[in-house]
Amino acid sequence: MNETKNWMKIENRNLTTAAGFQAVGLHCGLKKEKKDLALIYSGINTAAAGVFTRNLVQAAPVNLCRVRLENPIRAIVVNSGNANACTGERGQTDAEEMAAAAAEALHIDARQVLVCSTGVIGVPLPINTVKEGIKAAAVGLDRGPQFDTDVAEAILTTDTSIKQSACRCAVPGAEFHLAGIAKGSGMICPNMATMLAFLVTDAKIERTLLQALFNEATDDSFNLITVDGETSTNDTALILANGAAGVEIEKKGELLRTFKEMLNHVCSELALQIVEDGEGLTKLITITVTGAPEKSGARMMARTVLNSPLVKTAFYGEDANWGRIITALGYAGVDFAPGRVDIFIGPYQVAADGCAVSFDEVKMKETLGRRNISVLIDLKSGPVEVTARGTDLSHEYVNINSSYRS
Repeated sequence: MNETKNWMKIENRNLTTAAGFQAVGLHCGLKKEKKDLALIYSGINTAAAGVFTRNLVQAAPVNLCRVRLENPIRAIVVNSGNANACTGERGQTDAEEMAAAAAEALHIDARQVLVCSTGVIGVPLPINTVKEGIKAAAVGLDRGPQFDTDVAEAILTTDTSIKQSACRCAVPGAEFHLAGIAKGSGMICPNMATMLAFLVTDAKIERTLLQALFNEATDDSFNLITVDGETSTNDTALILANGAAGVEIEKKGELLRTFKEMLNHVCSELALQIVEDGEGLTKLITITVTGAPEKSGARMMARTVLNSPLVKTAFYGEDANWGRIITALGYAGVDFAPGRVDIFIGPYQVAADGCAVSFDEVKMKETLGRRNISVLIDLKSGPVEVTARGTDLSHEYVNINSSYRS
């Protein structure tokens, strides 16, 4: 039980912990061997909310999802191995055919199906292969740990592990669940949410309230991670609420507070799992900007530091080059007083009031040799604190992304 005593984490489970939801993941032929098609289904109508990439180049499934969110959604169909992005009118038609195939197999309206894709950009989707896979997936839908694992595997691309999180509300007489899966390892610098993330809850919640809560949760989780500063054409995060638990989340009260905590927990846990699986990483870097006058500026500063190639390579080389950190702060586009800035790497202060502080090089080398490294930046100019997470930039990252299509 977590400290609020209102909800608890459920280990090694995801989507089908929520009542009324079924899922399946299988291999349909987009990849050589690995699972590449996922289907998530609710036996009853759901309220849906979503956040999407702000990249001006957007994949066909993103466009389809945007216009369908207001419908009572019943299913999400996802393929990996092909992004269906930059594929013109054919791409839009293929996305619609994916939805139609799922609708036919599930005996629902096509407008109740959302579609997502991830993989290589600019390659037409082999739609007949995908449609055959959708038929098989509809027959194979079920609940349980194996189906949780299969659906989480089917959405992966360069990921080395599945990303999943689940929790249960433990308020007497008001039990409900919230769970999610995600994928992401490269092209990670979401400017909305994440690469792909799918959350479900068996609580009932009105769509506009759900959207507002989801916006807030993604802003404080997925939007505070980065691997390489890249915002994808396909970034999508969706949440479905079907009300099967018989519990309604209203605009105020204890259940609302509990739901928000659970939602923030699942989003944050998935975001952390994405960064921990960052392509080629050797260091997981946590940057806290404190003493800021307002949140948006602190977020921008943290992300700018984490996205700096010079900062990333310094951490990869285990070099306490704090000058690169303060330089990145200076071009973040946020007004601050450089002469007030303190910087700590791990427990050791390296800068005070914008100037160097001597430190023990041997102890610092030990700190920088660890996988997890924390950086504290104190602006000493306000009450706000923001924490963001990112990775270093390694030779292996270059190797992975120099042969992505092959």
